[in-house]
Amino acid sequence: MPSLRRSQTLPRRSKKQRKPFEPKAFLASAGIGRTVLRYRPKQTVFSQGDRADAVFYVQEGRVRLSVLSKQGKEATITLLGPGEFLGEGCIASDQPLRMATATAITDCSILKIEKKEMLQTLHAEHGLSDLFVVHMVVRHNQTQADLVDQLFNSSEKRLARALLILSRVGKEDREETVVPKISQETLAEMVGTTRSRVNFFMNKFRKLGFIKYNGELLVNSSLLGVVLHD
Repeated sequence: MPSLRRSQTLPRRSKKQRKPFEPKAFLASAGIGRTVLRYRPKQTVFSQGDRADAVFYVQEGRVRLSVLSKQGKEATITLLGPGEFLGEGCIASDQPLRMATATAITDCSILKIEKKEMLQTLHAEHGLSDLFVVHMVVRHNQTQADLVDQLFNSSEKRLARALLILSRVGKEDREETVVPKISQETLAEMVGTTRSRVNFFMNKFRKLGFIKYNGELLVNSSLLGVVLHD
């Protein structure tokens, strides 16, 4: 009888393991369909009426979002900072054109993500889609809070709230936080009042120790009392 050969077990080829997707790494660097752009103060990121073909993510700096009426009147909607998306309307509601203008107010590093790449990654990677949904919910809640603020609060409270949001009080562990350079005209647009009223309240806040001017604007967490006071 022919001798039986021992069956030889061939080693299986190890499949190349795919690195886990890291949303922060994706948003921190350039890649396929992603470009890191640098902006100087007053440079336009995109303009109202432009084709909405990309989403932007602020890595560093501050961006002003504004709208222009048919009568030529400009209004500031909000200021966005690190860790926030802008131009997301092309994903969330399939807007063909930009509904607002985004302008850098400080030196900025911004990641531009092509719409096609953003959609593909959102569908494929739950980590990014979860982050994006949280952003949309926070933005929606802030928009509702802004509307309530405009309808029911005084201009003094609205200014205090705007300064607290800009300084990110509650998101930082410091008693005092720096507000990015912003003109009183822009604050007046955000609050819905006049520059003279903003100037009056800013002087009042300074005298009460809520804010400080020292080459830059410092906001103390005690300013929260103005918002909470009935």
